[in-house]
Amino acid sequence: MVNVVIGTEFIKLEAALKFANAVESGGMAKAVIQDGLVSVNGEVCTMRGKKLYPGDEISFDETVYLICIHETKGN
Repeated sequence: MVNVVIGTEFIKLEAALKFANAVESGGMAKAVIQDGLVSVNGEVCTMRGKKLYPGDEISFDETVYLICIHETKGN
């Protein structure tokens, strides 16, 4: 499992794949999502703009990516 640490409330599926270096480009992300090769939380997802939140899991190319939030420490 690969942790994908984000600093925002959510990240879109297409951006998450690029951010995790699972794909080389946005075009490739679009293609693999539309071809049904990506699962979110165990279900095939063909929506590039699907919002992912901490705790969501992406499965692609035999790898699972876990969306995690970057915790900032208060003063």
